[in-house]
Amino acid sequence: MKKIVKNGRIFTEAEDYQADILIEDEKIVCIGKELSGEDAEIIDASGCYVVPGAVDVHTHMDLDVGISRAVDDFYDGTVAAVCGGTTSIVDHMAFGPAGIPLHYQFEVYKKLAEGKAVIDYGFHGTAQHVDADMLAELETMAADGIPSVKAYLTYGFRLNDADVLQILRKMKEINGITAFHCENHDVVEFLKQQHKNEGKTAPIYHAKSRPNLAEAEAVDRVLKLARLADDAPVYIVHLSCRESLEAVREARRQGQKNIFVETCPQYLLLTEECYQREDGLKYIMSPPLRTQEDCEALWDGLADGTIQVVATDHCPFNYGKEKQMGRDDFTACPNGAPGVEERLMLLYSEGVAKGRITMNRLVETLCTKPCEIYGLYPKKGVIQPGADADLVIMDPNASGVITHSRMHGAVDYTSYEGMEIQGGIRQVMQRGNVLVKDNQFIGEKGAGRFIHRKPYTGE
Repeated sequence: MKKIVKNGRIFTEAEDYQADILIEDEKIVCIGKELSGEDAEIIDASGCYVVPGAVDVHTHMDLDVGISRAVDDFYDGTVAAVCGGTTSIVDHMAFGPAGIPLHYQFEVYKKLAEGKAVIDYGFHGTAQHVDADMLAELETMAADGIPSVKAYLTYGFRLNDADVLQILRKMKEINGITAFHCENHDVVEFLKQQHKNEGKTAPIYHAKSRPNLAEAEAVDRVLKLARLADDAPVYIVHLSCRESLEAVREARRQGQKNIFVETCPQYLLLTEECYQREDGLKYIMSPPLRTQEDCEALWDGLADGTIQVVATDHCPFNYGKEKQMGRDDFTACPNGAPGVEERLMLLYSEGVAKGRITMNRLVETLCTKPCEIYGLYPKKGVIQPGADADLVIMDPNASGVITHSRMHGAVDYTSYEGMEIQGGIRQVMQRGNVLVKDNQFIGEKGAGRFIHRKPYTGE
């Protein structure tokens, strides 16, 4: 059935105009003034903004971290996502058993998502080791729709610099993107042990054991390795501090290209003071929350384009259960926090409504740019003929308060409890189907489809 979204104010990454959108066979067919269509369903967007469905390219649904498992599976997590205006995700697959090929986890995750995800989804590969077989498999993963791989510089399957260089060279060869979790593992482990030896095991010492410079050093190192690999594309996940931002700016000043930077709402809006609260365990995530100075630096980086993407690193564990593992020792607490549902409205309310970023920048960083980087464009992240009819109708005059009772995921808290929000989401559509109306999910379990992503084509 045809649908026409009428009278909305359309925002793209570059434009702002009033028009109608004609939808047929899951696609945007036409954009124009006073559109009409026989037997078309009319969706009135008068007084509202119409933006592309947001895309979250950093989630961890159903993540097994060994000591516990994220409480949102691909159903609960994607329901939460779409209720917050996100219509596609690209999920970072977890580590699997030692020595496995990349496709092993791909098969595991296909089973986790199929029949559950309510929105469209893709995956990033996860590099656990490097050898000739693994490097060759990067190419077959790309052919199977996964032209990106994540490398960790910390945790159990961390990679050394030689491993990183080999991956970067191979991904450059096949037009792939390598994403990096950047923290100096040895520094972090030393500081964690030092604090434990001194009896400093409260949540605040999670932040003290992972200082800004431990992240910034790793960011700088990765950028130099990418330069050695002939400016191989690099994507820095969840950048959290001013010093890391400065390392990125310096690399770009030196002429390095293909550097992409992501931050998350928690690093824009929350500070390490949260660890001093009675419920400070809720905020144990890596990298940790930083200072207000870091928050402001990141907002500046978002406004000037140094940061291209705002994702979430959504990785929820219940405060009442899994997070309590760290009540006597912050190092025993599973790392991660929810956020997939709150992202769009936080960025609108705290960013656009407060004059920190423009509406066009919001669309660019939440919708268009992540799709361009990770091979979903122009099917996703844009409002133009031929694109999937993934749309969010926002009411800029609405207001509300973020509270757990209005959230849709399985986790037992929101990190933003009690925060007043300007703006609201009226409807969310994926491929022309209305999945959310007035904060009620009305979609279908399992309706999400795997996104076969394309290789990176260059800045």
